[in-house]
Amino acid sequence: MYQEIDLDKIDISAEPPIEEPDRQYYYMRKCRERVREFEQKYGRLPKFCVVNMGCQMNARDSEKLTGILTQIGYIEEEKEARADFVIFNTCTVRENANMRVYGHLGQLSPVKKKRSQMKIALCGCMMQEPEVVEKLKKSYRLVDLIFGTHNIYKFAELLYTCLESERMVIDIWKDTDHIVEDLPSERKFSFKSGVNVMFGCNNFCSYCIVPYVRGRERSREPEAIIREIKRLVSDGVTEVMLLGQNVNSYGKTLANPCTFAKLLRKIEEIEGLERIRFMTSHPKDLSDELIEVMKNSRKICSHLHLPVQSGSTAILKKMNRKYTKEQYLNLVRKLREAVPDISLTTDIIVGFPGETEEDFEETLDVVRKVRYDSAFTFLYSKRTGTPAAAMQDQIPQDIVKRRFDRLLAEVQAISAQVCARHTGKVLPVLVESVNDHDPSLVTGRLSSNLLVHFPGDQSLIGTIVDVKLDECKGFYYLGTQSR
Repeated sequence: MYQEIDLDKIDISAEPPIEEPDRQYYYMRKCRERVREFEQKYGRLPKFCVVNMGCQMNARDSEKLTGILTQIGYIEEEKEARADFVIFNTCTVRENANMRVYGHLGQLSPVKKKRSQMKIALCGCMMQEPEVVEKLKKSYRLVDLIFGTHNIYKFAELLYTCLESERMVIDIWKDTDHIVEDLPSERKFSFKSGVNVMFGCNNFCSYCIVPYVRGRERSREPEAIIREIKRLVSDGVTEVMLLGQNVNSYGKTLANPCTFAKLLRKIEEIEGLERIRFMTSHPKDLSDELIEVMKNSRKICSHLHLPVQSGSTAILKKMNRKYTKEQYLNLVRKLREAVPDISLTTDIIVGFPGETEEDFEETLDVVRKVRYDSAFTFLYSKRTGTPAAAMQDQIPQDIVKRRFDRLLAEVQAISAQVCARHTGKVLPVLVESVNDHDPSLVTGRLSSNLLVHFPGDQSLIGTIVDVKLDECKGFYYLGTQSR
């Protein structure tokens, strides 16, 4: 929690403050009173379950939701059906993400009929689609609260309205220029944390719904970011992941513009911070200045996620990506010259409207030339409301599936070779957890983001340990601690 505020000292007999975040602390206090009433009635504290269904930015938002609920007095519960308050933080990048939400709601419907005190909330990107909200209003009356991506900072206020109301509460904003700092957050890991540096996107790739549901770009002030990271470091964090839809365009909307490279230089100076990661990077905005900062940095991890989406210049133009195949490959060349050991990962879409066999071969050519450590490969998913959804020449699914399988085989074969390049080396590993399958092992990450499993115990979690990488198993290593 960024502001050490005693909620019990807040006067809720007065009118709620106008200014944020004071207004939200006021409503946290009011919600705490409802929690006490619940405890008196049921003889226990209410339980909550936050279900994150999206990207790392969603995960960071979910930590904020968890922080607010914990501060109010709720107890975390892993099982949705056993919680008194369930909130789904949704994604809408692909259609199957929407279907997952409806599936979860279907499973909870009979549970809620038996438990009158249960409340169900939906937030996140999916809620920014008007047709989704209409469907929920018509067919999913078990939902109590709906809000979107732009007003998540109002969660405490919306929760109070929900607890006071017998009707479905809906609060969706089309856009916002607000950035509200200093609200509670409950991190998943004590030693690493995501940090939002910007919100929204101005790129309007023709297949992507994100700019419509996350809004236009708006950057946080560098001083606020530095202040947050310093607080995290003082609380035991050694690694931060800087988050944004396109971090490379950070700072353009600020009154005093600051490039992402300059921001990284400031963050590098923070004592006690060991590792810096960031995502996502758009190739069109990856500057020579940023590459130079990465080259000279002692803390920026040697891993860059650089989505290519397609290797065909013609398809990239239809995607509105604003770079060519040659420009992308030139960026990769510059990166490898500056940071020879850099690990490159990517996103690739197969079956974009109009994609020919020749276009697909261009994508395979990029994969062979770049030799990615790993790639997230996707079948093209038509998203209503995007320009690509209305394009002619939608590719038959049988063709798309055959191309996808060929791409996946190529990516996996190359990745297995590339990832094995560190075999026999001793490299630093940030230990994250006891191994899920073998409690005699711990699991951590290299700077390159590859997983490493090696003998150890819980005392190593959160520390950086030198590990000899004995054997590569394709996408992870088995190692031994170097003494």
